[in-house]
Amino acid sequence: MATQTPPEAPGTPPGLTTNAAPFIEGARARGDLFITQPWEQYSQANHETWAGLFQRMQTRWGRYANHRFLEGIEALALSPDRVPRLEDVNQFLAPLTGFSAKPVAGYVPAYLFFDCLERREFPTTITIRDGRTPDYLPEPDIFHDIAGHVPMHTDPAFADTLVKFGRVSKMAVERLVERGDTPDLRERLASNMRAMARFFWFTIEFGLMRDHTPNSDGGLRVYGSGLLSSHGEIEHAIESPDVQRYPFQLEWVVNQAFEIHHYQPLLYIVEDFDHLFREVNRLEEWVMDGRLDNVAPCEPGISDEEIRLSLEAAREAGRVA
Repeated sequence: MATQTPPEAPGTPPGLTTNAAPFIEGARARGDLFITQPWEQYSQANHETWAGLFQRMQTRWGRYANHRFLEGIEALALSPDRVPRLEDVNQFLAPLTGFSAKPVAGYVPAYLFFDCLERREFPTTITIRDGRTPDYLPEPDIFHDIAGHVPMHTDPAFADTLVKFGRVSKMAVERLVERGDTPDLRERLASNMRAMARFFWFTIEFGLMRDHTPNSDGGLRVYGSGLLSSHGEIEHAIESPDVQRYPFQLEWVVNQAFEIHHYQPLLYIVEDFDHLFREVNRLEEWVMDGRLDNVAPCEPGISDEEIRLSLEAAREAGRVA
């Protein structure tokens, strides 16, 4: 027999649950991308979901997370019981690296996302997943963004790397726009955007790093946010014999397809944050040399709409400049 959810009491906030938030539906209908966080609309169930997710990650973070992430969690003073207010997060974050969490209504087109990173703004989802299915994530949520990504933004070396990546990614688009509407413009742009998505995926989202802290065994730790916000995959990434783990090779990464709907079977290891920054510098060289104009096809797919939005944003930025 199917069960029915009991009706909420009068005056109960409508909630900000992923794919069931009237506030977000309204913002998207109006075409509003950058929004405010209506914190008072989080329901008790939303806060309980945050608390459950935060609590169960404690032992996993202690065992598998990069030490800079653990320092970031402490520096941000995130509440273990309530969905955080982004303005409170930013009060702790901004003095450390100049970064801030910028609330958004949903997916941010690539060029605008890169532009935010360059300006030390991290587009942040404000909804939270349904607590009845905590391991199912139909799209990024505030736990992934704030408890997964943002603690790493407290580290100056990582923050600078993220800013440089945003700048390089914008250059990849602008370089092609400046060449004009050549017959192969869209194909080359899609190739560059695919390469950037792969670099971001295998570093910022699913990156592994050697542990060089004093008295460590030199083993692996997680710095990628997709792993840091997943109770199951953070352990799987380090412990499972089914995962292939290779030293970071730029030529492999930008040509390596990935799929998002299952645990990752292939991960790359950087030595430290200096190593990661050097790879972003190499990525910039490859952009300028045209070496990303024809990377391997397949996932991730770059839609015609994504290309159109990035071209429009880059051209508009050029006119403003």
